[in-house]
Amino acid sequence: MRKGVGLGALARNTQTSQQYASHGQLLQKSHIDELTTQLSVFQASLSQFSRTHAKDIRSNPAFRAEFARMCTAIGVDPLASSSNRGGSFWAEMLGTSVNDFYFELAVRVVEVCRGTRQENGGLIAVAEVRERIMRQDESIGGSSDVSEDDILRAVDALKPLSSGFAVIDLGRRQMIRSVPKELNTDQSTVLEAIQVLGFVTHSMLRVNLGWDGARVQTVIDDLLSDSLVWLDGQADEKEYWAPSFFKKSS
Repeated sequence: MRKGVGLGALARNTQTSQQYASHGQLLQKSHIDELTTQLSVFQASLSQFSRTHAKDIRSNPAFRAEFARMCTAIGVDPLASSSNRGGSFWAEMLGTSVNDFYFELAVRVVEVCRGTRQENGGLIAVAEVRERIMRQDESIGGSSDVSEDDILRAVDALKPLSSGFAVIDLGRRQMIRSVPKELNTDQSTVLEAIQVLGFVTHSMLRVNLGWDGARVQTVIDDLLSDSLVWLDGQADEKEYWAPSFFKKSS
């Protein structure tokens, strides 16, 4: 008959487990302290970099995009909002030039989206917003170099305001939706078809998508009511075009 484990063995096992746990906590604390120190060094370097290259960050879109990606890589959000009237923590640390640029650009994006809402129903391509802003600057003799990446970050800066602005992927394009209504699957499918074909008709949708007439009419009526498509009744069969995909003249 085997003897049971003595109280002394149990005590030694308990002591060993406690020692392992204590050692593990020390290693974890040391690792956290080391990471915290490294992050502080990165943040200080980033702050100095942004102040030294503030002019390049503001004027060069490629440089600006790389700077934003560098911030993201170490968990820094240069657009982080704050209730402090003095600006966000990162605005103070990185300098206000980055924040000012994107918030000023966000205001211009809102103006373009609202100004074209009657034309496109609140759905406009990111590329078109960029082109319109560039043309505005040229018309007043100014100059700015804004990239599509800048437009996307400017829209992202609007999120804390619950503005209803969002970027959606529609086929091969990124679109800015400036109305809170979501596109359903059928609406997205029809708009993607228009993006590829230029326009659609009832018969094209029935043949290519296998939809019945009622389904086609429902989605077309919804898109028309939201001004997301326009009707051309001069052809033999009614054609539906999306103003969001019209090529704007320069």
